[in-house]
Amino acid sequence: MTTLVQGTAAAGQVDRLAEVLLLTCSLMALVVFGLLLYCLIRYRRGSGASRRPSGIAEWKFEATWITLTTAVFLGFFFAGARLFLRLEAPPAGADEIRVVGRQWMWDIRQPNGHREFNTLHVPIGRPVTLRLASEDVIHSFYVPAFRVKQDVVPGKETALWFNVTRPGEYAFFCSEFCGSKHGEMIGTIIAQAPADYDRWLSSHAPPGGPLAAGQQVYLRYGCASCHSPEAKVRAPDLTEAAPRLSAAALREAIYHPDPTRQAGYAALMPSFAGVISEREMSDLVAYLSASSRP
Repeated sequence: MTTLVQGTAAAGQVDRLAEVLLLTCSLMALVVFGLLLYCLIRYRRGSGASRRPSGIAEWKFEATWITLTTAVFLGFFFAGARLFLRLEAPPAGADEIRVVGRQWMWDIRQPNGHREFNTLHVPIGRPVTLRLASEDVIHSFYVPAFRVKQDVVPGKETALWFNVTRPGEYAFFCSEFCGSKHGEMIGTIIAQAPADYDRWLSSHAPPGGPLAAGQQVYLRYGCASCHSPEAKVRAPDLTEAAPRLSAAALREAIYHPDPTRQAGYAALMPSFAGVISEREMSDLVAYLSASSRP
């Protein structure tokens, strides 16, 4: 029925659910308007149709109609909720790519640290999770061919995942009005065979490895002066604590430090909200989360 490009298996599932829902609503509308038209003609003024009561209680008609329509649309609700939850839960072991939206471009960091702008290379046949953040206003990462969309909210990291099934190029957009050049905030996903993607990724490895950018942020803001084992200021040792924390917990602790979170430590850490950019935060979190660092 559909002629739209389906770049993922999930896109086909979304389309099928939408098509069945549209067909069901259309059939119900035809039934309602068909009955209405029949009654308008059959019982028009001057016709010889009998108008005596049918003898069947009206509540039986109403109960039957309400029960059937409720059951049908509850079925659609549960089918949609099941598909939504599946699309909202990134699978374990997926390739993680960090994406920062800003007016008016997409800043993309590949797993090895290579940066792309408005272009995203991904492998086919492997799940890919995008870790999304915004540096200014609300954006929304939307890939029509994959049937996925995720709002990108300032001060919060969100996630979106997909598994591309066929190679090619797919457009992605910002689907949340974000300023005067909102219409220019577009990009291209380049889906490649896994071997081709891995070869491309290895040929674009940045100097110093994938964690070099995060290490520079760590040193630039003086994190080591408090959070290293040899530091004179008493603070949690991030070489042990950070890999056990989620990315969201690390971001929250850096942007909005809570003095009650770490018992036994003085509340000395300032807030870095508005100081460390989202791009730097993505690099820093990746560096701190790594079990082994340069």
